[in-house]
Amino acid sequence: MTMVSSRKEGPAPSNTAQRMIKVWDPVVRLFHWTVVVACTLNLFVLEEGKYWHRVTGYVVATAILVRIIWGFIGTKHSRFVDFLPTPSKVMGHILDILDRNEKRYVGHNPLASVMMLCLMALLAATTLTGWMTTLDAFWGEKWLEELHGAIANSIMVLAFVHAGAAVIESWRHRENLVWSMVTGRKKA
Repeated sequence: MTMVSSRKEGPAPSNTAQRMIKVWDPVVRLFHWTVVVACTLNLFVLEEGKYWHRVTGYVVATAILVRIIWGFIGTKHSRFVDFLPTPSKVMGHILDILDRNEKRYVGHNPLASVMMLCLMALLAATTLTGWMTTLDAFWGEKWLEELHGAIANSIMVLAFVHAGAAVIESWRHRENLVWSMVTGRKKA
C-alpha cells in the first residue's frame, strides 16, 4: 500500500496547482460507475425481476468478473495485492483515526479496502441469487427472493456508508475523492 503522511511541515501551500498523479485507471473507474448506476437503477427505478432488472444484474456480474481479473493483472492501485486489508493494517488504521493521526493513502486505505471487498462480495451474491431465481429448480422460492432482497438492501446501506466515508475523508485530507474517481487523478 502506498501511503503519504497527512501531516505537513513548513509554510501553508500556495495557491499554485498541486501536482496530480494517476491513481484510478479507466477499468477501475468504469467498474465503479457501472456499479453505482446499476445499483441505483435496480434498487430505485427498475421493476424487480423484469427484463431490464435482470439485464442490469448481468451487467454487474460481468463488471465483477472483469474487476476480479483486473485485480490480478491491472495497474498498481487496481491490484488486490496493493490494498489487501490484513487485521493488523485495519486495526492500525482505526487506531490512527482515533488518535487523529491517520495516514493519507494514495490508493485504498485499509478500511476502504474492507468496504470494497465486502461490496464486491455482496454484489456477487446478489447477482448469483438473482440468477438463481430464474432457474426452474428455484422458481418461486420465497426464501431465495427474500435473501436476494436482503443482500441488495445491505449493498444500499454499505454504499451510503461508503459515500459518507468518502465525503468525510475528502474533508479531512482536503481532497475530492469522488472527483478522483471521475478523473482518475489524486494529489501526489
